Amino acid sequence: MNKIFNIETLTRESVKKLSPYSSARDEYVSDGSEMIFLDANENPFENGVNRYPDPYQRSLKSVLAEQKGVSEVNMLLGNGSDEVLDLIFRAFCEPNQDNIITLPPTYGMYKVLSGINAVENKEVLLTSDFEPNVPEILNTVDENTKLLFICSPNNPTGNAFSREKVQALLESFNGLVVIDEAYIDFSEQESWLSGLKKYPNLIVTQTLSKAYGMAGIRLGICYTSEEIITILNKIKPPYNVNQLTQQQALKRVINQDAVDNEVKQILQERDDLIDALEKVGFVQEIYPTDANFVLAKVDDANKRYQQLLEQHVVVRNRSTQPLCENTLRFTVGTPEENKKLIAILKQLG
Repeated sequence: MNKIFNIETLTRESVKKLSPYSSARDEYVSDGSEMIFLDANENPFENGVNRYPDPYQRSLKSVLAEQKGVSEVNMLLGNGSDEVLDLIFRAFCEPNQDNIITLPPTYGMYKVLSGINAVENKEVLLTSDFEPNVPEILNTVDENTKLLFICSPNNPTGNAFSREKVQALLESFNGLVVIDEAYIDFSEQESWLSGLKKYPNLIVTQTLSKAYGMAGIRLGICYTSEEIITILNKIKPPYNVNQLTQQQALKRVINQDAVDNEVKQILQERDDLIDALEKVGFVQEIYPTDANFVLAKVDDANKRYQQLLEQHVVVRNRSTQPLCENTLRFTVGTPEENKKLIAILKQLG
């Protein structure tokens, strides 16, 4: 492992000098006693949301910490994973100077965020079997490369990357390695949360949007060293996760059995969908998946996308992405939705 990693050398000078905004809820944290709150200029008439939310989401973090085996000081919650990723850019990448590395085909927001933050995005294509090209990635690194984004399981390809390849990057790259685990709950591969203590340059992001079925509330989670969390907390908006999101997320994560049952059913439906796709004449290849979707190569993606649309089925045409010519991405739906999809595919096939 790289022994000279130092987060101070990666942090922007302006962020080092920054004094974070101190909200009323930073200065006084309720201990549960009956208090009269006259400190935050809130409307005093109770309606359930008239008070500012906990800026550090303590109740929710407490449950997540116990479930994930990670300390609360190693967590930051955001308004979706996209806010978490944006904070990482803003903390560590100097605009018009630094660069990042992404591995297309991959999640498109990395590139969007690099543009928003005026940070060069160096793209290193995955190999033909959708794995990181480790030698090429390391060859692309220069003195201004701050972040490496790894989406595993990957979107849109669906596969989880080789642990040996990811480990090689963690040990050889002296910047921050951001592993996006939005789909980890559908994978048999172990989360990289287990590597947080070993790799000081590791950041893992997860979300409640996929397996937890809460895309509508926008809740993303960042797990990393206490030092990095401290830096991100300096620049995050004081009340970035609203009260309703915190309440709904807490209810959901407490009910872990329900989440596990839904994941189990999705995985069974995924297997059934793959079996059906294998029998469809125009499907030329089905790629291995560790996610809640299946990427398939077809004879004519534009034609097949339109045909499905005419049957009131919306899938994702990924043909514009590198290495993904004539591919469609099928999200696993409910049993009823999947039966309808399979019936339509047989009719078209």
